[in-house]
Amino acid sequence: MGFAMTLANAMLVFRKDWMEIRRNSQVLAPILIVPLVFTVVLPLIVILVPSVIGMPETAYQGVGTIFENLPPDIKAIVEGMSAQQSMTYIFALYFFAPFFLIIPIMASSVLASDSFAGEKDRKTIEALLATPLTDGELLLGKILVSFVPSMAVTISAFALYCVVVDVSSFSLFNGAILLPNLLWAALIFLVTPLVALAGIGITVMVSLRVKGYREAQQLSAILVLPVLGLIFGQIGGVIMFGTTMIMLLVAGFAVTDLILFRVGLRVFRREEILMKSV
Repeated sequence: MGFAMTLANAMLVFRKDWMEIRRNSQVLAPILIVPLVFTVVLPLIVILVPSVIGMPETAYQGVGTIFENLPPDIKAIVEGMSAQQSMTYIFALYFFAPFFLIIPIMASSVLASDSFAGEKDRKTIEALLATPLTDGELLLGKILVSFVPSMAVTISAFALYCVVVDVSSFSLFNGAILLPNLLWAALIFLVTPLVALAGIGITVMVSLRVKGYREAQQLSAILVLPVLGLIFGQIGGVIMFGTTMIMLLVAGFAVTDLILFRVGLRVFRREEILMKSV
């Protein structure tokens, strides 16, 4: 009964914040535009453009150093493929994977910035904190309004990416379906929820310290830096998207989330927030 009441009260906060977010194009625009770039524009550039303009095999020699650093099992998969097929396969199934960590980080941090720091900009923080809801119910409601839409965007982006990759590469691979596969399913349904929660946890603590939405959003942008490290690590051949990487990401973000939310529960005190918002 206690948990049901807590969840019901948290949903009140969720619905109130979601109504605010739906009317805010400044929040919705990056959440919708960035995934479209990753799911449509980038794969079409890699897959469809070379086929349309008829690039010769020698044009792919510039990415040879990337292929040299591939793990043996991936090299075995692409062995015997044409240069265009191997490049398409590697980029679509491996090198674009870290970009799907940027989507939940960006979406969750933008939503969390608006949900917490945005209250200060709209001058509604005092009324919210004056409600009889507990600190835990307020925090849970704020987490849900950031987590649920960010995961909806991430899963939708993944579905669109699968369609774009499979349709654009259909003739190149003689009708073979490249996505989805188990590795990508693990990335989307195991890793990205933990990534989104980490983004929310950090943004919550940032939002409690700053005066408004823009400042919170700018500071939370540093969350993308570790993902950029993964991208450049793959380009340099240091790491590669695979089972080991998935396991490391799950373990790392699970521990990070646990630490963040324990700290978040301690620092989320409405009296201090009211004093800082004045």
